Amino acid sequence: MQILLATGNKKKRAEFERLFAPLGVELLGVPAAGLPDTVEDRPDFAGNAEKKAREAALAFGVWTLADDSGLSVDALGGAPGVHSARFAGEHGDDAANNAKLLTELAAVGATEPADRAAHFTCALCLCRPDGSVALAVEGEAHGQILDAPRGDRDFGYDPLFLFTEPGFAETGRGFAELEPAGKAAVSHRGRALALLAEGLEGRLKRKP
Repeated sequence: MQILLATGNKKKRAEFERLFAPLGVELLGVPAAGLPDTVEDRPDFAGNAEKKAREAALAFGVWTLADDSGLSVDALGGAPGVHSARFAGEHGDDAANNAKLLTELAAVGATEPADRAAHFTCALCLCRPDGSVALAVEGEAHGQILDAPRGDRDFGYDPLFLFTEPGFAETGRGFAELEPAGKAAVSHRGRALALLAEGLEGRLKRKP
């Protein structure tokens, strides 16, 4: 089975390749024409993931997988949410996004750990060549926002995110402090990928 991964992010692609290899799924690279310039205007991660997957599937006539992910902070009413990548204005400016996040939390008086609850969400959508949805899943990871960056691994808001779910070896550590394998075991993307692989494996087994 071949699936187009609708992302230019090499790190994400490597994660998907590791997961899908045992299933015999070949991930196609982004066509030379490039991916459609999808306007991510849906109110939630699932809606944006579906829109990206559908537009790329229809554009190239192949099975297509897309994701949308971000951070939601309770004290900020769920912000930055679907605007995570552009929270400070420019897309993908991690330093500016993190600085704005801390400024916003200070402005609402969220100074205690209990006031800084947050969670990451990753929505994945797999569309058939005709644009219809074959699988849609979501993964979440819960924690709180740190006062200052911790660790030097990964990207985005990871340096400010402390994983606090009980019962895991990674509990009490920042996402940017974790080794890739440890983070993948508890992260929003790792959990969504596991659900997607489970659903995809079931479909492949049922295939005549």
